[in-house]
Amino acid sequence: MVTVGLVQQAVGSDPAANLEHTIAGIREAAARGARLVCLQELSAWYYFCQREDHDFFKLAEAVPGPTTERLGVVAAELGVVIVASLFERRAGGLYHNTAAVIDADGNYLGKYRKMHIPDDPQFYEKFYFTPGDLGFRVWDTRVGRLGVLVCWDQWYPEAARLTAMQGAEILVYPTAIGWLPSEKAAYGERQQSAWETIQRSHAIANGCFVVAVNRVGHEVLPGSEPGHAGIEFWGASFVADPNGRVLVQGGRDEAILTADCDLAQVDVVRTHWPFLRDRRIDAYSGLTQRYLD
Repeated sequence: MVTVGLVQQAVGSDPAANLEHTIAGIREAAARGARLVCLQELSAWYYFCQREDHDFFKLAEAVPGPTTERLGVVAAELGVVIVASLFERRAGGLYHNTAAVIDADGNYLGKYRKMHIPDDPQFYEKFYFTPGDLGFRVWDTRVGRLGVLVCWDQWYPEAARLTAMQGAEILVYPTAIGWLPSEKAAYGERQQSAWETIQRSHAIANGCFVVAVNRVGHEVLPGSEPGHAGIEFWGASFVADPNGRVLVQGGRDEAILTADCDLAQVDVVRTHWPFLRDRRIDAYSGLTQRYLD
């Protein structure tokens, strides 16, 4: 039985203060029994991809680097595994949207670089991030075998499947998703429902736990043009079990959530619903093509 903690927070203008706020959330989750603590996407600052601005590249850092070192100290002190999302500076002109995995003894285990990079109104990630080149990865941690994917990856069943096929018992999705205020009335409910449904389907199709942790707050970037409405992040972080049941879910405000995940369910569900056994791998060659004309 593994207790998972989700740190769902709003962020402010000071990265140092945001990190301290995040660490306070990790401590609270650990105090509630969490042994795996998952952070939201790009938690160091506002979601800067709302506009294309070269100044924002200054927010990036090495991974591993100062933030992973600080979180490693916290992980060792509390005996928790931490999944943290960071803006990685790999080299001049080469940046990634990266998730770091830190084990419960404080050791940095490795990183996943976001593979699917969106480019939508106010989600201009292609301007900032090079697509990941490390593939889909899993890590054996003190709490079990984790697979980590990031936000836009959550819409792709291929990503979840390839990670689960490496034995992942828990899929973790750091996320930054919200409503454009002008669209909320017309599309808001269906957007959030689709976001939750696709991730619960990954839990079912792969017989594993899914952890999705999203930020909250209405963020308007400093220096935005007058009248710019920003993004309203909807929170609603949740944990789903291998049957797709939601074990815990947050609302629109800051919250530290915990859920008890019985990893023995993974084997039971995969045995009784043997989707991995019945895959027709001889018939899936078309998946490596962009489109079947």
